[in-house]
Amino acid sequence: MNKYLIFRTDRIGDFLISAILIKSIKSNDQHAHITVVSSSKNYDYIKKFKNVDNVLLLKNDALSKIKIFFKLSRQTFFNSIIVHDNKIRSKLISFFLRSKNKIFLKKADKYSHIDHIEHILEKLKFKLNEESLNIFDNQPVKSFQEYNNILFHFDEKWIHKDYIQKFTNIEPTLDQLINFLISLQKKTNKKIVITTGVKAPIVLKKCVKNLNNKNFEFLENLG
Repeated sequence: MNKYLIFRTDRIGDFLISAILIKSIKSNDQHAHITVVSSSKNYDYIKKFKNVDNVLLLKNDALSKIKIFFKLSRQTFFNSIIVHDNKIRSKLISFFLRSKNKIFLKKADKYSHIDHIEHILEKLKFKLNEESLNIFDNQPVKSFQEYNNILFHFDEKWIHKDYIQKFTNIEPTLDQLINFLISLQKKTNKKIVITTGVKAPIVLKKCVKNLNNKNFEFLENLG
């Protein structure tokens, strides 16, 4: 059995990127046993993935960090430790753990998520295959009609001034955002659940005030 430890102590969407990496490792190494260190926000979700053998919860406090370090240090040896969340806390914990191979992300912003995965796999002497991009295979998918709600997530990454200055400005105006959500609700005839991260964009807050009825629900601070 070859033990892999992967740090993914952020959100569900971030883990979905790691799910590609995990599936790639499993397809390249039939003896792979994968442990993921998760956050409170993605712990329950990660536990549902068949390619993950073990999930450990790391809360964002000193006591939790100490506990998980001692728990991991009691394990004899990891073939590879991968800090896929690029968090300082994950790097610090991994620094003191025993492993033949410790892998960190490249620092340059020009690299895509797939570039980072290919870099990690190269360090492992593995290759990425297209099949690994389909992380939901063999899992039942509901039809659109079976869902009562539609999730619309809008966080700071859509805001040009705050986050995407280096890219084309695709930030919607207030009117565009309102009209889009109203038309989406009318066309689907379903409730729209609007979510955002820790820093809710101002344009979204203004939009929600204009959508104050039973067809829309706003969930803030899900970072």
